[in-house]
Amino acid sequence: MVQLAKRGYTLFISLYVLMHFIVSFTGGETLSTALSLLGLAAFLIGYFFLPLKQAAISLLLLVIALIVHLSAGTSLIEGTVSGFTVMSGLIALLLIVPAISWVLEEKPYIESVINFAQNLLNTSRKFYFGMMVITQIISYFLLFGSIPMVYGMINDFLSDQKGVAWENYKGTALLRAFSLTTMWVVSIPSFIFAVHALDASLGLSILQGFFISFAGILISVLFSRYQERHYGVDLTAGIQEQLDKIAEQKKQDTRGNRDALEFGFLFVTLFGSIFLLNAIWDVQLLLIIPIVIVAWVILYFIVRKRTSAISENGKIYLEKSIPNKAQQFSILLAAGFLINAVHLSGYGEYIIDGLFYVTDAVPFLNFLWVLPFVVIILGFIGLGPLTVIVLVSGILQGVELPYPPEIVVLGITSGSVISIMLSPLILPSIILSSVNRLSIIKNGLLFNYKYAIAFYVMVQIYLQLFVVFFL
Repeated sequence: MVQLAKRGYTLFISLYVLMHFIVSFTGGETLSTALSLLGLAAFLIGYFFLPLKQAAISLLLLVIALIVHLSAGTSLIEGTVSGFTVMSGLIALLLIVPAISWVLEEKPYIESVINFAQNLLNTSRKFYFGMMVITQIISYFLLFGSIPMVYGMINDFLSDQKGVAWENYKGTALLRAFSLTTMWVVSIPSFIFAVHALDASLGLSILQGFFISFAGILISVLFSRYQERHYGVDLTAGIQEQLDKIAEQKKQDTRGNRDALEFGFLFVTLFGSIFLLNAIWDVQLLLIIPIVIVAWVILYFIVRKRTSAISENGKIYLEKSIPNKAQQFSILLAAGFLINAVHLSGYGEYIIDGLFYVTDAVPFLNFLWVLPFVVIILGFIGLGPLTVIVLVSGILQGVELPYPPEIVVLGITSGSVISIMLSPLILPSIILSSVNRLSIIKNGLLFNYKYAIAFYVMVQIYLQLFVVFFL
């Protein structure tokens, strides 16, 4: 029964994504209704095999949406038909992005990049900076899957270096680096949804997020220096010891450099294609990115004359990976239903008015001070950054705010950065703890709370200076 339900779920969610593209290009009320019904079918089938613990959040969002509809007197049928189409673009993106990993599995690209950059990573500060940069680049391809991948590479490289000081050194670099990607990386679904929902400029949002992220990396490097002093361990000596051991091996290896350059080319072509298509084609980003990824992956395997790998990877993905995403997709479908209910009821404006009332009542406080805390608080009750940003930016969608949308995007995503670093209930922290065997509280809250405060202050200085000088 469970296996049958998983197959049915894979079928309906795949048809849902396919119908999303058909509706996006052709339109039509009948097709939109079919899209909604496919989403509703997938949503219901998911509960036949999801454990109650995994289904709890989506059920909670569903109940809240029903309460909103009943209290506001809005049409439940109309809300269902329109509500289960809201997240179709985001689910299509999440379904297709993992195909990028098929390319990365073809060659040891990540190992090659690390080996290629060894001469630039010969001190603890440079190595820490390098870990954060590499994690951000890999996050572009693998999302939070970059954490165990890069950790495995770094752990193999530093195989002789053990202890809490080293785990702090590695863990903080990876978790902070990934969390900072939610401010600018174009393949991160939460970032793209916020840009799309708030109608912000993609270029400005990425540029702004990139510079804040880079500043966040520099602050993290500075924090790592004080952390090294606190533990009293000479990390540079340990790194140079490992570099000496593999120096000869690198001299004899010429292929690794070619793989590193090929990886750089792949990164540029994928990133550049998205920007180019966005500039010349007037369609939504949530539609452009999946199309580019599919074309990029197919072209890669055609060039390598490995087209059979597409069907091989696709078969495994359909059988195993898609059912494992049922929890995430169910939460998004329920979140879309709730966002639509809030818009139909008009409660969204009341929520925003309430936040403005609070900020007006407190001297020297404005909306941008509070906005990140909405994301942080929801993260501490178990809602991941994607769900939270979908909810918050979805509610803000269509509400007139006295700030440019790019500034609001930064306010929301800065909250997701802190939420990922500190919350023990967020998946990246759980994944990191599963690979380094430290507690989730230590990996997140204890290792990062001082840095999170500094990061919040830095972002607020930027936001408040923008408000003072430009508004």
